Amino acid sequence: MTAMAAPTATRAARPPSQALVDAAVRTGAGLLLWGGLLLVAYWWVVDGGVQDLEGWATGLTSAGRLCGLTASVLLLTQVALMARVPALERAIGQDRLARSHRLVGFTSFNLMLAHVGLITWGYAAGELGRVPGTFWDLTVDDPGMLLALAGTLCLVLVVVTSIRAARGRLRYESWHLLHLYAYLGVGLALPHQLWTGAQFTSSPVRTVFWWTAWAAVAAAVLAWRVALPVGRNLRHTLRVADVVAEAPGVVSVHLIGRRLDRLPGEAGQFFLWRFLGRPGWTRANPYSLSAAPDGRSLRITVQVVGDGSASLAALQPGARVLFEGPYGRLSARARTQSKVALIGAGVGMAPIRALAEGLVYRPGDAVLLHRYRDEPLFAGEITRLSRERGLRVLALPGPRRGPGSWTGGQVAGPVSDLDALRSWIPDIAERDVYLCGPSAWADLVRADLQLAGVPPERLHLETFGW
Repeated sequence: MTAMAAPTATRAARPPSQALVDAAVRTGAGLLLWGGLLLVAYWWVVDGGVQDLEGWATGLTSAGRLCGLTASVLLLTQVALMARVPALERAIGQDRLARSHRLVGFTSFNLMLAHVGLITWGYAAGELGRVPGTFWDLTVDDPGMLLALAGTLCLVLVVVTSIRAARGRLRYESWHLLHLYAYLGVGLALPHQLWTGAQFTSSPVRTVFWWTAWAAVAAAVLAWRVALPVGRNLRHTLRVADVVAEAPGVVSVHLIGRRLDRLPGEAGQFFLWRFLGRPGWTRANPYSLSAAPDGRSLRITVQVVGDGSASLAALQPGARVLFEGPYGRLSARARTQSKVALIGAGVGMAPIRALAEGLVYRPGDAVLLHRYRDEPLFAGEITRLSRERGLRVLALPGPRRGPGSWTGGQVAGPVSDLDALRSWIPDIAERDVYLCGPSAWADLVRADLQLAGVPPERLHLETFGW
């Protein structure tokens, strides 16, 4: 059992300098993206892109060039968003990064398809009947086009498997493996752009811009997704210490390693884990810490939802563990207020329980809403936290009242979930709120929190479900 001594720090909210740095990173990232988009649009205009729109065939080709330039910038942005750059992780958080990655990814993909279609149609003199033959000639004759076509097919595979209906039919492990083809698709598109794209090579300034952009994104991926994890694994050499059943279908894995006091993980964050010696160990799975790091050990708590998580119950003490992280902004770094509300459901209680232990708060300043159907997770530990640290706990057991409700039978009569929330925590709008649970449930809670007056910057959300 992890010890639950109260943190020794006295300051509840993050230092102002930290908040300023995070705000500066968010602003800088936005300016960098929009600056890149405006720059390539300016080059398109300078090259006569607007004038070319006056003709049918030239207009199709010109519009296709603009779509291709914009898609290229967004494609690089898409990869950069998921390169695990620490500054972006700390300032934005993995949940928002993932949503932005998804939006940017679908937009860049649609623009890329428009680029291919419009360019081909324009080169076919605007005649639809000549499009198939022109497409074949471009693919076979132009340098890099075969590679670009292969890259496009890789991206099509990624996009198709990222659609919600398709994801529901795939195991997480299979989806994660297929998603890695995005890197291959982006890499295969590079030769076509740099060999045949006049917008990329018509001046030294443009060539330097594109090569620098590609090199920076590639360096970020290699540094933060390869070099840093390798270095940390060599330093800490994590191994399984014990596996404990918490509830039916839920297990906790206790981990030990070297110099864990130098591992920069915080309560509420998650890591990507690979447990050696079991089938499918090459595929990483994201699991949150369910106990605040104490410098000697780590603990994760996992619900069985796929082959990877199902095999954790059979892990043996001493098994080697590879990891990447920590990731996520569901931590003390996002905090701005002295009072907090912690809301969790199901195995989403893992990071919430860690936050209840790891955050600094005075007795009575933290309240925890624990939603569960049958048996609560960490019941004994949460009771101890309540007794030792003055954590106020509100249990919400039983089945939900209906498809549009996130509470249970403890809310009686015509009282809405929002009214119940306000009665339980009258000052909810003055608190930082940490929320974790299944996506559909968390969306209902988030809607009521917003109606209750919680500002977006005080709502710290992490959902699970892929």
